[in-house]
Amino acid sequence: MTPVIEIIATFAVIAALTALAITLYRNRGTRKQSEAEVNAWKLRLEQDLQKAKEERHNLLDALGDAFLLVDSAANIQFANEAARSLFGARELVNRPIRETLLDPRLAEALLRCLETGEPVQSRVVLPQQTSLRGDQENRGVNAWIIDAAQLANPSDGNSITRVIIRDVTAEHQIEQVRKDFVANASHELRTPLAIINGYLENLLDDDMLTEPNVARHFLTIMRKHADRISHIVEDMLVISRLESGEANTLKIEPFRFRSCIKDVIERLESVIRTQNADVVVIMKNPELIVKGDRFYWTQVLFNLVENALKQNPHPDLRIEIGCENDDDSTHIWVTDNGVGIPSADLTHIFRRFFRVEKHHSQQEIKGTGLGLSIVKRAVEAHGGTIQVSSTPGSETKFSIKLPLTPN
Repeated sequence: MTPVIEIIATFAVIAALTALAITLYRNRGTRKQSEAEVNAWKLRLEQDLQKAKEERHNLLDALGDAFLLVDSAANIQFANEAARSLFGARELVNRPIRETLLDPRLAEALLRCLETGEPVQSRVVLPQQTSLRGDQENRGVNAWIIDAAQLANPSDGNSITRVIIRDVTAEHQIEQVRKDFVANASHELRTPLAIINGYLENLLDDDMLTEPNVARHFLTIMRKHADRISHIVEDMLVISRLESGEANTLKIEPFRFRSCIKDVIERLESVIRTQNADVVVIMKNPELIVKGDRFYWTQVLFNLVENALKQNPHPDLRIEIGCENDDDSTHIWVTDNGVGIPSADLTHIFRRFFRVEKHHSQQEIKGTGLGLSIVKRAVEAHGGTIQVSSTPGSETKFSIKLPLTPN
């Protein structure tokens, strides 16, 4: 091979090697670029996924009800803010649902959903000791709705079940109050009606109308029980108005509180005189003005004073009615030095138809059992609060605190 050809061949080889090197370099750059692009896409997908999870969590945290996601092994995978608040300091994520919902009646609906795959909704009523709220529970009997349903099956075959836990204690208690009210009202009305009907039968069937003295005696008893029915119905109407929203139409006007007290004492004058009771009014300012609906405040004072008289039918009872203002509220109180209220009854005395048993005779105090319910609801309708304290044999005190500017 001639030198010229060798030179040309050498240059050709060098050119080929150079081209190969350039191609390899370009390919390497392209591969690095591709890897960088892939990594960038992965990062972007991870960021998008994380953002989606955060948005989902924020959305679920905004729910007012407790929300859980549970896997096929009945372990909690997610709990929203309402759930974390409900269960307090207890750890939720990765815990078995059976350990979280301590009462088996709560876990039953979810476990049935996991077993069958069908949506399940269950209403559970619990005693205070086994409430989901634990030591935070102070409402007594509490009610919950457990709503469980499986989400669409994922590709990996691990099913996820969403669980909603809704607190319906308020609705349950309102419904229970309604049932108790109907039952108690029916019972309270049935007794005087039965008595009236019984005496009517005696008057008519036994021809007692020809005996004036007997007929008058029967009619007097019938009138007494008819008045009792009228009193019960009137009290029920007052409570109904206070609870139906009509309290928003209270006639809020300034009035002299002492005049209200005077009206009450005059209405109960015969009972006060019969029992030889002493009613004392304590007011630093006799001209003190209260803003509110005078009708309802007359009801409040009347029921409190009448309650003291009924509970203590013995002579020498002392009842004190007081009222004074401070910087931001009006304080009203009614005290008596009678037999008192047993501590076990103090938490129940504002319940409808509840009547205290007297210590000395273990007999129920006579009355409709609605008076103190009216007192509490009338005070609350004016934006106030009422408390009661009692030392048996010494003093019973009802204390009312009313804002100077009523709601």
